[in-house]
Amino acid sequence: MAHSVRRDAPELPDFSLLKRLARDQLIYLLEQLPGKKDLFIEADLMSPLDRIANVTTLKEHEVDKLYKVEHKSIVSTSDQLCFLIRPRIQTVKWICDVVNADKAVGKFRRYKVIFCPQKFYACETLLEEQGIIGDVTTDEWSFYLLPLDDDIISLELPEFFRDNFLEGDQRWVRTAGSALHLLHSLYGPFSKVYGIGRCSKVKQQVKEGEQRVRQADIGNVFLIDRDVDLVTPLCSQVVYEGLVDDIFRIKCGCVEFGPDVTSSDKSMKVMLNSQDKVFNEIRNEHFSQVFGFLSQKARNLQTAYDKRSGMDIKQMKTFVSEELKGLKKEHRLLSLHIGASESMMKKKTKQDFQEMLKTEHSLLEGFEIRECISFIEEHINRQVILCFFFPLGLLPKDYRSLKAQYLQSYGVDHLLTFSNLKQLGLLVEQQPGETLTVMESRVGKLVNDKTAGKLTDAFSSLAKKSNFRALSRRLNLVPKSDEEYDLRVPRDMAYIFSGAYIPLSCKLIEQVLERDGWTGLEEVTRMINGHEFAVTAGSNGSDPRGRSDAQRIILVMFLGGCTYSEISHPWLFFIKLHQTTACYKFVVVTTAITNSARVLESMLDNHA
Repeated sequence: MAHSVRRDAPELPDFSLLKRLARDQLIYLLEQLPGKKDLFIEADLMSPLDRIANVTTLKEHEVDKLYKVEHKSIVSTSDQLCFLIRPRIQTVKWICDVVNADKAVGKFRRYKVIFCPQKFYACETLLEEQGIIGDVTTDEWSFYLLPLDDDIISLELPEFFRDNFLEGDQRWVRTAGSALHLLHSLYGPFSKVYGIGRCSKVKQQVKEGEQRVRQADIGNVFLIDRDVDLVTPLCSQVVYEGLVDDIFRIKCGCVEFGPDVTSSDKSMKVMLNSQDKVFNEIRNEHFSQVFGFLSQKARNLQTAYDKRSGMDIKQMKTFVSEELKGLKKEHRLLSLHIGASESMMKKKTKQDFQEMLKTEHSLLEGFEIRECISFIEEHINRQVILCFFFPLGLLPKDYRSLKAQYLQSYGVDHLLTFSNLKQLGLLVEQQPGETLTVMESRVGKLVNDKTAGKLTDAFSSLAKKSNFRALSRRLNLVPKSDEEYDLRVPRDMAYIFSGAYIPLSCKLIEQVLERDGWTGLEEVTRMINGHEFAVTAGSNGSDPRGRSDAQRIILVMFLGGCTYSEISHPWLFFIKLHQTTACYKFVVVTTAITNSARVLESMLDNHA
């Protein structure tokens, strides 16, 4: 998200402290098992671990061999085994099998299980039921937050979305609360906390947090549930960083480019952050503008190289020692991003990308629905997986037709996928003879009816999705313009979706921060049944200047994941905030980075 800012912008806190704390705690836990040991690491912890403590660091603390958890018999001959895992029943059961297999053949070893970021009661209960609670020691590695860049922090918990919003399992809410409490302890106290969504109960971690007299680094916090806005992650991304994630999949801020990008026979892993000067200048740009920038960059580099001609020996020596190394690095990165852009262009052309964008825009505007359904049916028959959102719901015959074709193409195992999409409100089937107006009226009446009690999660989702058109009109999410949107001159947050749509999540944050609360947004919150709040979380006795700088740093926490599009240009277009004399900066904390493919993956049955 990092980009050029005004000179009067406040300085961001040093989030590298989070890495140091996580590394130091991991080293302490490893040292609790003195001597040489083999370390088994769960697959989805390997990339985050590499950002915290590399192999050299682990070796320095007597880790002999590293293995990936694969849920099969182990080949380690070490007398000490350490397991670094997520608190998952399946993995704990595998560890029980390993220990019991050793006991069956009379092999004695020492075992240590480190749960990350916390251990759950169900895991300890299973260890006891399997009869090995006395054979293993357990600990927690409180690794809650991984800084991906200067202003992007991830909990790396992609399962948060499915577990919480689909399964109703709120165990990860406590983890998110602990992460927020850690930020509050290190960079607070926060002045105000705004939020919307059922997960916003994590605000209690701030209210219960330690209040110290210190200069705060972060002033205001905004908490937002992903299911408040499920439309945005389903939209195709068109900013450069979002497209790189969609096509190459960015993991923990790192992407692996294949031979088609590197123009060699080898793949290459590249860190994508603000340290990459080429990437930092194009990451938030609409893809249609990227090639022009890269071409200009190449010409500038060539001009810099050409300066060598005509230099005397002293000037050449200075050039080699001070500039050449940087130019070579920039040239290498430029070549990679040109290769990535060309590869993405080929893949998107092959996938009828422009037609897909047109279909998405039509659905958001509520026009040409029949043509949209025909487009989707065609791609289902070609077994191209897509995930669209129908703001108005589907007529019963269209719903049945799409369902039948999808199951015919992909198999009946995906019946549960349809059930999950329907439960979240991503697929809404209109009742016979029911219009959108009737649906909105009925939902609105129930939401306002205090005697109705709590709505079920599924109906809450239905309420939000059925009201999308009304929300869109109320907040102007689909800008109306007679002239074509000029992507060379971004004028609002719709830029990140080619001028067709302003993310609901970002629009809500903008409105609340401009109003300093939810006053005047009662109709909006009613339509999304949002559980909104705004509280004063704390204050401190530091000097007024320190408080002023902190107030201009806003932390936004997405509970359930966010896309790279949401954390790119929208933050530049908080109009009233950025037209004041003060300049603001945003820090994004998310449970994971997501996109349309990952949302759909989370809907799939684990056994399908």
